[in-house]
Amino acid sequence: MGLKGRHIPERTCIACRQSREKKHLIRLVHTKDGVVEVDLSAQKPGRGAYLCPKRDCWELGLRGSRLEYALRVKLTRDNRQALMSYAGELPRGD
Repeated sequence: MGLKGRHIPERTCIACRQSREKKHLIRLVHTKDGVVEVDLSAQKPGRGAYLCPKRDCWELGLRGSRLEYALRVKLTRDNRQALMSYAGELPRGD
């Protein structure tokens, strides 16, 4: 009797397009209130998108409309600024 491998969920970073284990990415969620927020539990209801925990990916994802396209929402200036502040705490790419 062989052991079956356990399924490990994977997601793709919207910035660098690398596929990684879901637990190694940070989920952003578009809530029903129209706000985009960081979802560290990865379980909040709403449309989600994933970014690597690297500042470079966050800057690329927030520049232009990648995140807006993935979440189907238009970010407000305040919302974008809050996400950039979060990104400022992350390490640069490796």
